[in-house]
Amino acid sequence: MNILITSAGQRVSLVNSFKKELTNICRKGSVFTTDLNPELAPACHISDKSFKVPKVTDDKYIVALLNICLDNNVKMIVPTIDTELHVLSLNIDNFKKKGIDIIVSGCSFVEICRDKRKVNDLFVNKGIDIPKQFDLNELSFPVFVKPYDGSRSEGIFTAFEPKDITDQHLDDKKLMFMEYVPSEDYDEFTIDCYYDKKSQLRCVVPRKRIHVRAGEVNKGVTKNNFIVKEFQEKLSILEGAKGCLTIQVFLHKSLDVIKGIEINPRFGGGYPLTYLAGANYTKWLIEEYLLNRKIDYFDEWEDNLLMLRYDAEVLVSDYQQ
Repeated sequence: MNILITSAGQRVSLVNSFKKELTNICRKGSVFTTDLNPELAPACHISDKSFKVPKVTDDKYIVALLNICLDNNVKMIVPTIDTELHVLSLNIDNFKKKGIDIIVSGCSFVEICRDKRKVNDLFVNKGIDIPKQFDLNELSFPVFVKPYDGSRSEGIFTAFEPKDITDQHLDDKKLMFMEYVPSEDYDEFTIDCYYDKKSQLRCVVPRKRIHVRAGEVNKGVTKNNFIVKEFQEKLSILEGAKGCLTIQVFLHKSLDVIKGIEINPRFGGGYPLTYLAGANYTKWLIEEYLLNRKIDYFDEWEDNLLMLRYDAEVLVSDYQQ
């Protein structure tokens, strides 16, 4: 009953949560990790064992991953970064035939999430408002600019006047020009959602993003607010969704109004706050996929729990480069 967390990188808290919950259920179970360079990945040093793998774009990646699983009795794979989700979703059935569950949403849903234009359509179809998207000939400043396939806040900026948008921006077919949502009126939230095997919503934990560093929440607080009810009503089922999804929205400071931004079908960097608030997605995955247990709806997580993150060290003795 072993678990493999891929592209582990700095996800020390995530790996530790799986080690704790797996040990509570199966004392002989182990949590392994993979990375492109495990020697320099902190999470790989605190896992039970780590493995070096090729880049996810390499043709040998899936074969290498499967061999690691078969050689080490891995029964569940948990991906952590956007770039690996599509290729893993294409191989769900291949791994399942070997008794290995990949905790990734269905391929069609992953493809939607990788294209923010399609995500906008999904929100609208579900009755959730979105920031207005402008055509190039009708820009209204300030305007928020982002690539439709970006991640980790890369390539985004706010153009406050026409001179801020260059010909290069105008020629870039990947850029979206969106309504600027002012921070004076709206707060930004990341919502950790748990979807079971049947793509049914089992938990909703909104996290207010107080401070973000490199696209990842550095300071945040849980809030049991209007978002929970809105998601229960409008996102109770998301076809193809599986496991932990992080959904980003703007919430008006004084009105019950949200604007959907994006959906990431994976664990987010701020998941430790949700976990420590009592929404134990880590345990539920183990129970659902390794023990075949049904997951009920859960709403008893701690409200107004503040998380303040800081840098810590992982020391490796006798390291030779």
